[in-house]
Amino acid sequence: MTSSTPKPTVGTVLFPGFELLDVFGPLDFFLILPDLFDFVMLAEKTGSVRSGQGPTALAERALSDCESVDILLVPGGKGTRTEVENPTLLCEIDRLSQTAQYVTTVCTGSALLAKTGQLDHKRATTNKAAWQWVTSQRSEVDWVAKARWVEDGKFFTSSGVSAGMDMALGLVQEIYGEKTAKEVALRAEYKWNNDSNDDPFAEIHGLV
Repeated sequence: MTSSTPKPTVGTVLFPGFELLDVFGPLDFFLILPDLFDFVMLAEKTGSVRSGQGPTALAERALSDCESVDILLVPGGKGTRTEVENPTLLCEIDRLSQTAQYVTTVCTGSALLAKTGQLDHKRATTNKAAWQWVTSQRSEVDWVAKARWVEDGKFFTSSGVSAGMDMALGLVQEIYGEKTAKEVALRAEYKWNNDSNDDPFAEIHGLV
């Protein structure tokens, strides 16, 4: 990607009860180096959106006013239990997923993406502690129990919470190369688990 090429825009979906690290872990890695990505925070309506932990994030644009994004980021969190039954949110995730270059999920965010049908007949993973609930949302998905994150075409889905940061570095590597991904990790003083199959939590939760 040259300096004259527009930076990819990461559109992050916010909803009440989102998980803080699911959002700000990947975003920090996308944005910690200048000139890699742009971002926009999205929700059903603009304004503050309260996380599951309490702190709020600001949605700059309504989902319905966003024509497209290059990278869609769908977090998880306890709010997903409600939002899987929110047809307006699911419709917007579905619409933006269709034209995005990459679609990413963290933790139980894969339940929201799965409900749209975008993951049908694709490999995907999710938080192992919430495995039974998430996988029950859509049987047409090829759910992978033992994976830190899974790549299937343009879809990058990750396991629980901190796995989103490993996935984000995987996507940085996909777009900008391994050297840049390692530079991001170094800047953050983060020990990157760059093996997407290295997932001890599947065994901890009795899935393998």
